[in-house]
Amino acid sequence: MDISVLHNSILFKGFDDTEISELLKALNAAEKKYKKGAMIFSSGEITDKLCFVTAGSVTVESNDMWGNRTILNLVGKGQFFAESYALLPDVPMLVDVCAAEDCTVVFLSMKSLADLNDTIRARLLANLLTITTRKNLHLSSRSFHTAPRQVRGRIMAYLNTLSVQKHSREFDIPFDRQQLADYLNVERSVLSNELSKMQRDRLIRCRKNHFEII
Repeated sequence: MDISVLHNSILFKGFDDTEISELLKALNAAEKKYKKGAMIFSSGEITDKLCFVTAGSVTVESNDMWGNRTILNLVGKGQFFAESYALLPDVPMLVDVCAAEDCTVVFLSMKSLADLNDTIRARLLANLLTITTRKNLHLSSRSFHTAPRQVRGRIMAYLNTLSVQKHSREFDIPFDRQQLADYLNVERSVLSNELSKMQRDRLIRCRKNHFEII
């Protein structure tokens, strides 16, 4: 297990390598590798595991019984998922989590939090609060991206957010075309057609996942 990746994560902020190693043992850390497309969690499952991506990326998705797919989040290296369910282990998951590419995930058992000493537990919970707050901000951002009725409005809202975050009019997005369509909750063909129109109207330039706002 790569301690250096964990050391730079929000969860272990303020902990040294020795403390991290001790916490990994106390939280029964287990590492698992997944191939692209593999299911990590399915909706309806119950888990007490906080999950940390140490390589690759995963998608958090809503998949209904009619085959409709909506990507709620893309979780990359150094980021967490399932934190809310891990702290509420009696609540069934309402989402699927899939490997967006070959990835490695570390599972941490939150059942073991009660066994930590008060000081360590307080520091860890403070870091967990930061993680959940950032996740809530991300979900709020997604509501802005999908609020416009027109596809162009959704694209512009999403690109505007990334431009502000990256302090640049030129940037890479973390999604391929199908993932972006699923994230914005539109058909891929409609998305591609609108992107072509926006380029003709000289609003953007794009190639694959590289975008420039003109």
